[in-house]
Amino acid sequence: MFKKIKNPFLRIGILSLLAVGSSIFLLLLAIYLGAWGKIPNTGELTDFKYQRASEVYSADSVLIGKYFLFDRQPIQFEAVPKNLTEALVAIEDERFYDHSGIDYKSLLRVAFKTILMQDQSAGGGSTLSQQLAKNLYPREKSGKFNLAISKLKEMIIASRLESIYSKNDILMLYLNTVSFGDNTFGIESASLKFFNKSARDLKLEESATLVGMLKATYGYNPRVFPKNSLKRRNLVLQSMYSNNFISQQEVDSLKQLPLKLNYREYDYDQGIAPYFREEVRKQMLGWAKAQKEKGQDYNIYTSGLKIYTTLDSKMQILAEEAMVQHMKGLQNNFEKSYGNRAPWKSDKKLINKIIQSSEPYKKWKNAGLKEDQIMDSMNLKKEIQLSDWNQNEMRSASTVDSLLHYLKFLNTGSLSIDPKTGAVKTWIGGINFKHFKYDHISQSKRQVGSAFKPIVYTAALENGIAPCTYFSAQEVAYENMEGWSPSNSGKKDEAYLNYSMEEALSNSVNTVAVKVLEKTGIPKVIQQAKNMGIDTKLPSLPSLALGTAEIKINELAGAYASYLNNGKSVTPFLIERITNEKDSIIEIFKPAVAEKRAFSEENGQIMIEMMKATVNSGTAARIRTTYGIKNDIAGKTGTTQNNKDAWFVALTPRLLNITWVGLDNHEIGFNSTSLGQGANAALPIFALWLQKLNADKSFNYITKAKFPNPSSAVMSNLDCEAVKRDGFFKRLFKNPKKKKTKDFKTSNSKT
Repeated sequence: MFKKIKNPFLRIGILSLLAVGSSIFLLLLAIYLGAWGKIPNTGELTDFKYQRASEVYSADSVLIGKYFLFDRQPIQFEAVPKNLTEALVAIEDERFYDHSGIDYKSLLRVAFKTILMQDQSAGGGSTLSQQLAKNLYPREKSGKFNLAISKLKEMIIASRLESIYSKNDILMLYLNTVSFGDNTFGIESASLKFFNKSARDLKLEESATLVGMLKATYGYNPRVFPKNSLKRRNLVLQSMYSNNFISQQEVDSLKQLPLKLNYREYDYDQGIAPYFREEVRKQMLGWAKAQKEKGQDYNIYTSGLKIYTTLDSKMQILAEEAMVQHMKGLQNNFEKSYGNRAPWKSDKKLINKIIQSSEPYKKWKNAGLKEDQIMDSMNLKKEIQLSDWNQNEMRSASTVDSLLHYLKFLNTGSLSIDPKTGAVKTWIGGINFKHFKYDHISQSKRQVGSAFKPIVYTAALENGIAPCTYFSAQEVAYENMEGWSPSNSGKKDEAYLNYSMEEALSNSVNTVAVKVLEKTGIPKVIQQAKNMGIDTKLPSLPSLALGTAEIKINELAGAYASYLNNGKSVTPFLIERITNEKDSIIEIFKPAVAEKRAFSEENGQIMIEMMKATVNSGTAARIRTTYGIKNDIAGKTGTTQNNKDAWFVALTPRLLNITWVGLDNHEIGFNSTSLGQGANAALPIFALWLQKLNADKSFNYITKAKFPNPSSAVMSNLDCEAVKRDGFFKRLFKNPKKKKTKDFKTSNSKT
């Protein structure tokens, strides 16, 4: 046949075309057979699964966070507005409903412009089906040849997708997998992130904004480049008009609208309750591990779980506002109280310790650098962001500057629970999760100070010591305890005074607390704490009465709940139930409430009355006087030695709150007791929060709740004078200026 063609140029041309055609055919056959990587068959395309983000919901149904590798939340076709799919088709693939996965007309246009006219802006000619193929099976290799191979593979996959799925299915598969930038995949996640609403509620101009991002997710990101995004949005609207989806009047009207976002970030550092979300994440990882041992495979980052928690989002927001309001002013007063004598400025030993225990120092030390080289590196100035309560700004500062800057910050832990169940309502693990990851609720053990005293007094009541028993306030030096001599705060002359248990507890009298412990017996107090849910090993020392034990906030909260829960302690819990992406229940978590009472009903009522006195007339009276709060409240303040830990425990009929304030570094405390006592440093966070709850009628079920009236027997047992003065002869033979000495009785017997 070729011999009949006498023109050699024509013969060569035909042979060349055949060779090229054969090569293309063989290349296509090789690609089809998987020579350049396996191509998914129709069965695999039918059964592929998304990587779904897991969602975290508050008890009042607010989405408060997500756990994801890629932020993706798939939805059904019925859950998107028509304007969204029309915008997508208009700008990305206007012949979408006319082709079968490959738009040959568009391909010829692109080839003509790119090859013959050298127009590099001609586009790629890919259909939505081809883009979906690329989303599902991302390209692995770069280079022009590999790009051509990838394009051909995507055409084959696109054709297979079109043979399996309807056009609506393909649109939703695309919308559920495509990247919208900011590590967000899928239209539902993008809608929630950029407009804080579900995709079904998107307005036309919002749909156009999101669709406009798809051409360049960074360049047209409305958060980063609002002007570019606005131009692109308007181009999408114009394309919708050109494709007869909207009228000219609608285009003109919508183009006049400003770009308005309601951006909401779901990352670990931002949003409400970051410490709570991190604790939920840790617990979910443990849960997933336990499920795997049972043969169930769940991944909190990819399985699309829905995690329903106990947190009240509205209460949490108000609690965080109260915390910021107080801590900002307290920090200012704290720094002023030290001035230039501040440890982070003048204590060279402490400063060196902080530097040498830091990660940068250890890294350079392990790398073999000498001390002077390490310090040169750590003192090198550079532009870094240093945050404080007033601003976040870039400053010329060194690593050492940064370490000492954050060393000075007071921190906090504040937890609220339902005392009947242990359900966590608010959780503030620190002042700023970005800079202070350490959670002071679940991780930190701090001395609890006088917050432990109610447990001592409860043990005393349980062991037959009547609430109207009087104890001398006189200071005692215990010789068998190396002369240890607890004293009371303030300058009040108490040598001749004797306090009832109620008066001593409400005013947090240290000398009496130790004597109550002595009379009760240390082992019985420790057992009482254990009965109330305290599992931490407690020191078997007289100082236990003053709260030298280090206990976590959540553990202490579970113990205090027994005063509001018929004597039964609870275990604070965060997760109510876990479901799959279709909301089918996987597991429900039940409250962990102690089976037995830790104390009698009568003694529980007595303790509530004693702690009411703390609020009404004792160390926590500023709740009434300064903040004007009239709610039913019982409470206990706490301040540890050297003013390093400030506590306030608030008990209301339906809510228990514990707040701690101090510094992460145990070597630094408040400069004075007046500033660092629980009533000044910790109590205001609760008081400010309760004011906010009182102002919102939706919380009346908590704020208007009343304690049950105590029984007549309880009132009778408490009916005694608060203070008794020593009689004449006792005063005659007592030298008030001389400290009494004796041995601390370590036996368990009552006296």
